[in-house]
Amino acid sequence: MQSVRPVTIVLVEDDLGHARLIERSLRRAHVTNDMVILHDGQAALDYLYPEPSWAEPPELPCLILLDLCLPIVDGYEVLKRVKGDERTRHIPVIVLTTLDQPAEIGRCYALGCNVYIAKPVEYDQFTKAIQ
Repeated sequence: MQSVRPVTIVLVEDDLGHARLIERSLRRAHVTNDMVILHDGQAALDYLYPEPSWAEPPELPCLILLDLCLPIVDGYEVLKRVKGDERTRHIPVIVLTTLDQPAEIGRCYALGCNVYIAKPVEYDQFTKAIQ
């Protein structure tokens, strides 16, 4: 009999306050999934694509919540890599960012994001996007 593994949500957010608020909002919405919180784009790429390449890949998350303004590697590059890789392209990506310009929104959708939400996040809008 197979054991059931927890389904993980990956949150990539460099602002600790925003990360706590997002996690709290998820818990209020009765989302009980395990969460992995990463604070820069390189950490996200290292988590999803561990080196060396023969290493055991992690259990893929069911959802990625992604800020765009990240240190080291920005969210655009993370999004591009996730949606460009056969192994991860099926993972829904919700972009949560302070950028609210039509060009930025269009760029994210062109790269394959599933939902784009501008911060500050309204609780109802955020909950609907997660569902």
